[in-house]
Amino acid sequence: MATKQEQNELLTRTGPGTAMGELFRRYWLPALLSEELPEPDCAPVRVQLLSERLLAFRDSSGRLGLVDEFCAHRGVSLWFGRNEEDGLRCPYHGWKYDVTGQCVDVPSEPVENGYAARIKLKSYPLIERGGVLWTYMGPPELQPEPPEFEFCTVAPERSYVSKRFQDCNYLQAMEGGIDSSHVSFLHSGALNHDPLFKGAKGNQYNLGDYKVKFEVVESKGGLLIGARRNAENGNYYWRITQWVMPCFTAIPPRGDHPIHGHFWIPIDEETCWAWSYDYHPTRALTPEERKAMEDGKGIHVKLIPGTYIPAQNKDNDYLMDRAAQKAGVTYSGIEGIGIQDASLQESMGAIVDRSKENLVATDSGIIMARHRLRKAAMELQKGVQPPGRDLDEQRVRSASIVLPPDAVFKEAAKEALIAKPDVPAASV
Repeated sequence: MATKQEQNELLTRTGPGTAMGELFRRYWLPALLSEELPEPDCAPVRVQLLSERLLAFRDSSGRLGLVDEFCAHRGVSLWFGRNEEDGLRCPYHGWKYDVTGQCVDVPSEPVENGYAARIKLKSYPLIERGGVLWTYMGPPELQPEPPEFEFCTVAPERSYVSKRFQDCNYLQAMEGGIDSSHVSFLHSGALNHDPLFKGAKGNQYNLGDYKVKFEVVESKGGLLIGARRNAENGNYYWRITQWVMPCFTAIPPRGDHPIHGHFWIPIDEETCWAWSYDYHPTRALTPEERKAMEDGKGIHVKLIPGTYIPAQNKDNDYLMDRAAQKAGVTYSGIEGIGIQDASLQESMGAIVDRSKENLVATDSGIIMARHRLRKAAMELQKGVQPPGRDLDEQRVRSASIVLPPDAVFKEAAKEALIAKPDVPAASV
């Protein structure tokens, strides 16, 4: 039986050659926002994913490339390169590469000797879907179909996606995303004031019952995490979170507000990208909703201009306001739902020491997610492909719903948990 520390090592290490790194490499992962490569021949962008240093660019014909950051000649970073004439040319000695990483020109070598053809950088496919550039870093012969999460298949006017740097391992960030019990505490000050949350009847159920009961069941692609609170007339208010392997969450909606959720993508083993999305399945986002998202409301955060680094971060103590905390304006003294989560997840350190934790019943979703990740990583070593790759396992929704006390939430909410075009979400 593996020790807690051994289990933690397996789950948190995602670099090349690690069990969890191999697992992540079986999925399409969000790498960049489309806005980061806005037009042909624009500046290339450094990308670090799963501890690999890469470079993304859009060539003269609009094709996308994700290649090793470093020139095969003498290791110069191709970020300094010239993006022109359907390729990226190293400024040091002029070696040129196309979007597949193939070297197409070595100026110092005679063309007839074919030297350039023998040089090829490591590269990964890069596709555009839903305002996001996705990459697949696994074996080409096992590449799944492009992602079908609902937020990236609705019309552009119905969705909004952001990303931010997070200064901790992906796992503790993701575990915060599937922990519904903290909402009644950490986010209590925001539920009735944040423009992307306020006004929903479900907020009062969150604030009126702190003794949340969890029921967690496996789905085909991951987990259904049901959080049950008391409602009127002996009924129960259920918030059902979808977790799809390895790191996608759909958070239960509130009223007619957009549905939202996250991906947590490892940069390396001590940092990650927190991706956040909002979308509405039946209408365009209003100008007010979109502006609130751009201003860092809801699950999004305000960024330092020109970067994807939160304006509130550990270097400025997240602009904590003790007076606001004492007055109950915000429960933790930190403004903003997204950064409230990040502040506590980062406070655990780069990789939390899980051997010291003491888990309780409300942590059942976290416990089962760890189990599914560990099991999938072990089975992958035997050639069994992991859950969450099939498109029907991605066409899912979260739900918030009031059910009678004898209802089994997985069955009673079965239809509500399937993403169907132009069908309203199940929301309270």
